[in-house]
Amino acid sequence: MLRQQIGKIMVGGRAVDASAGVERPAIHLYTASTMNGWKPVLLLEALEVPYELTYVKLDQREQKDPWYIKNVNPNGRIPAMIDRSANDFAVFESGAVLWYLAEKYGRFLPNKTPLLRSEAMQWMYFQVGGIGPMMGQAMYFQRIAVKNGVTDDFAIKRFVEESRRLLEVVDSRLEAREYLVGDEYSIVDMCFYPWVRSYYWAKVSVDGLKNLQRWMDGLDQRPDVKRALTIPKPV
Repeated sequence: MLRQQIGKIMVGGRAVDASAGVERPAIHLYTASTMNGWKPVLLLEALEVPYELTYVKLDQREQKDPWYIKNVNPNGRIPAMIDRSANDFAVFESGAVLWYLAEKYGRFLPNKTPLLRSEAMQWMYFQVGGIGPMMGQAMYFQRIAVKNGVTDDFAIKRFVEESRRLLEVVDSRLEAREYLVGDEYSIVDMCFYPWVRSYYWAKVSVDGLKNLQRWMDGLDQRPDVKRALTIPKPV
C-alpha cells in the first residue's frame, strides 16, 4: 500500500537514505514518469528544496489504492502531493501542484503584476485543457488502441491535427520571446515542456516551428531540467 511506503528523500537530484536520520521534508510528492508526472519534479529540482518522492506504479494501479484516493487524490491519478507543514494538506492536478509549490516557495510564478499573474494562469489553463488532452488522445489512439486491435483513422487524424494546431499557437507565442510568460523561466514553461518535448510519441510534426524548437533546445540545456528528466524512476 502507498500509505506504508516511505519515499526517497530527494536533494538536488540525489536520493538520500531516509533511514539515516534525515528529517522527512515538508513536501511528499506522488508521481511517475509521465508528461504530467514530470511537471512538479521540474519545479522542485529548479527550487533545489528537499522533497520526498514516492514512485507510483501505474502498471500495478497503485494510484487506485483506497488510502491514496481518500487522502491524496480523489481522482486516483498522478501527480499529487501532501504538504506536511500545512497539516498534511493534499494537492492534486498537475497545474494546481505547480501553482501551489510556486506560491509556497515564492519563486517561478510570474506575479509581478496582477495582469502578468492572469497571463500565467491563462496559458497554464491552455496547456492542461488543450495540449495535454489532445496530445494524450493522439498518443492513445496510435500507441495503445492499435496494440489492442483498434485502429480509428478518423480519431488519429483529428487528434494529431489538433495537436499540431495547438503547437502552432505556442510557436506564435514564442516569437521574439525566450519564455512563455514574462522574461524568466517559470511554472508556465514547466507546464508545457514535458508535453511539447513528447511530440514524437504523439507522432505530431514540429517541422517549421522554429520558435518552439528554439524554446525546447534552451530548456533542454538547463541542469535542473536534465536532473528532473531522470526522476522519477522505478525503485
